[in-house]
Amino acid sequence: MTDVWSSAPGLGATGIAARIPHAGSMCLLQGVREADAEQLQAVASSHRLPGNPLARNGRLGAACGVEYAAQAMALHGALTAQAEAGGAPDKARAGYLVNVRNLVLQVQRLDDIAADLLVQVQKFDDSGAFTVYDFSLAADESPARPLLSGRAYVMLQAPDSGVDHG
Repeated sequence: MTDVWSSAPGLGATGIAARIPHAGSMCLLQGVREADAEQLQAVASSHRLPGNPLARNGRLGAACGVEYAAQAMALHGALTAQAEAGGAPDKARAGYLVNVRNLVLQVQRLDDIAADLLVQVQKFDDSGAFTVYDFSLAADESPARPLLSGRAYVMLQAPDSGVDHG
């Protein structure tokens, strides 16, 4: 059995898509740079694609970066569930983005960013019912250029009790 966190940086688009509820062009992340139980950093280049499903009239507004962060949060949650299951693939509880606070947009658009995006999520709090993440997107330049940041509240679906209420 491999350690989930040490093998996470090897995940590419296919491995990510297998772990989050986004498919096809809606799976926006291309790879994982680093990850542990508290944080995950992913990389994306899909913001430059003319067919980006979030783009409108050929433009990808900066607020769409929240979706990139949400997918990184979903991936972190899936990897956390896998780690808690001893490395075996496990079905993570569904999470629902219910609140975004302190959103700071430092650019107007993402589609005109030539560099890849660095998507960073950091677990701030985890009550079992909610997980709170701080998130940021930056242009993968030297030095990295901040694009947006904020805090997201993710409500976690209760585990299935197995009781049929029908």
